[in-house]
Amino acid sequence: MNQAMLYALAAIAMWASVATLSALTHTLPPFFVAGVGLILGSLLTARRVKEWKVPPKNFANGVYGIFGFYFFLFNAYRLAPVMDATVLSYVWPLLMVLLSPLLLPGTRLGANHILGSLIGFAGAALIVTGGKLSLSMSALPGYLMALGAAVVWATYSLFTRRLPATSDNAVGGYCLASGLLALGLHFATEPAAHPSSVQWLMIAVLGLLPMGAAFLCWNRAMQLGDPRQTGALGNATPLLSTLMLVASGQAALDGSAALAIAMIVGGAALGTLPAERLLPGWLRA
Repeated sequence: MNQAMLYALAAIAMWASVATLSALTHTLPPFFVAGVGLILGSLLTARRVKEWKVPPKNFANGVYGIFGFYFFLFNAYRLAPVMDATVLSYVWPLLMVLLSPLLLPGTRLGANHILGSLIGFAGAALIVTGGKLSLSMSALPGYLMALGAAVVWATYSLFTRRLPATSDNAVGGYCLASGLLALGLHFATEPAAHPSSVQWLMIAVLGLLPMGAAFLCWNRAMQLGDPRQTGALGNATPLLSTLMLVASGQAALDGSAALAIAMIVGGAALGTLPAERLLPGWLRA
């Protein structure tokens, strides 16, 4: 496993912890949690604040990705059932793979990338829903918001690869700007927040890990690695999230879990390993 994949897995593992860590903060306004968390996350690189100065395109892409993802996802949760919105937002790994040839000149897709991502997404949907997804036209605006979150994250990730490389510490500037925007939305649209001491602690952990260090690791993974492989790994996020919930006693695995796990692991292997080791010649790119 190369260095880029290790960085990607580190980011995915931290994002997978969000559901478990958020159990004690779910009563708080979401943009308040995101705003404070992102500002705290920016402190990880505050000692290298000079490296926050990047070309305008890089900065715009960073804020577009981080703030844009939370903006669409939180609005999706407001307008559609959380489980349905969560599944649709997990389209981002598949979109990363499918959009790679369009946004990254010279990138080609092999059958293993496409099949692996499709299988992985199907497994991700299965482990989140237990096979009981029920979409309703009345929640269509929320579904579109969830898909918007997926598009934002996929395109942000690919543009991170396409734009000139910058210091990972620049991500701190993206987090600070995104956090301030999120807090602005909180004050404009949400009721006042009154966190308890335990909730403040959880916000701090969220800020330093999934809203801070994870973005640094993801930036490094996108600059170093193959976005097709990184996208395939992204399907492991809901799997790790579910396993963490089970380990903490907040969830239980049902009968479909074994199949979902096999699909996610198999899809990741198909999408990340060289085609010649997995597929006959007629299926290779």
